[in-house]
Amino acid sequence: MGLKWTDSRAIGEALYDQFPALDPKTVRFTDMHQWICDLEAFDDDPGASNEKILEAILLVWLDEAE
Repeated sequence: MGLKWTDSRAIGEALYDQFPALDPKTVRFTDMHQWICDLEAFDDDPGASNEKILEAILLVWLDEAE
């Protein structure tokens, strides 16, 4: 079973693991959306995301990076 947009914690952790040297505060949502869709474990409709979902994922990524 793959990652869905509702799996904000797991997606945020996966982004941190994939981009450990990247400061999440500098990431554009368009880039983050593409990186999420490119995750091997991601299995959801790319068009089903929205700003609220991306913000939740970014908050997890920020938490992991600190």
